Amino acid sequence: MPLSVSNPHRSRPQVRHLLVWLAPMALLLSLLPLQRQRLATIQDRSATSQSLERQEEATAATLAVAQKMPTFGFDNLVANWFFLQFLQYFGDDEARAVTGYNLSPEFFRVIIPNDPYYRMFYLFLSGSTSNFAAKPEQSVALIAQGLERLNPNLPEDAFYIWRYRGVDELLYLGDGQAAQKSYQTAADWARQSNHPDAPLTIENSQRTADFLANNPLSKQAQVNAWASVLANAFDDGTRQRAIDRINALGGSVFINEAGEISIQFPPDD
Repeated sequence: MPLSVSNPHRSRPQVRHLLVWLAPMALLLSLLPLQRQRLATIQDRSATSQSLERQEEATAATLAVAQKMPTFGFDNLVANWFFLQFLQYFGDDEARAVTGYNLSPEFFRVIIPNDPYYRMFYLFLSGSTSNFAAKPEQSVALIAQGLERLNPNLPEDAFYIWRYRGVDELLYLGDGQAAQKSYQTAADWARQSNHPDAPLTIENSQRTADFLANNPLSKQAQVNAWASVLANAFDDGTRQRAIDRINALGGSVFINEAGEISIQFPPDD
């Protein structure tokens, strides 16, 4: 029986035709897993967003209850506990990108009434509420609430708290007259304090108060305030914003290799 041998030259066009048909199909099939993965990612993001919003609502409800609940004498413990909760909230960049920083002042409505004597609470209050949540009026009101229970030596570095208030009033509320009073009070309280930072605070605060007394829109006073923001910034974005504002006001920022910051002030207003 004779053997049948195929002609290789006849089969090549058929193979090419088959490849032309199969290549797009293979490409389409290879894209399907990618489309499924993309769809799953979109669904995960949506689910994550909904989960974060529910978590935000639950946190808001907890804070609303905490603002009214009795502490049974454990004021400091309650303040410290909610400050730790605030740090977790504030440091969760992924969640804050979705829901924002709106609950920042609500944490401090629990913290400040229960422990108005710890200076660093006010630093985080001012930075988070004025700068990140864009609610400087609430920051100033909460600082004022705490200051009612303080004096120049309780705590020993209470003069800083008046400076935080002055920064909020000057830079975020644009109220130069109120800021002038806050910086003057910071200088006055520093004069009555034995804290090692008091002498430098007297000089800086009095200079800023004098600038504002002569000109409530003083560029030199604003540069001094932005320098304070720069020194206490929580993140690179805030640092860069402070540097940009100082430059825009006619000042200059110099940072040496050791990370030490020096400011060149603009000419007299």
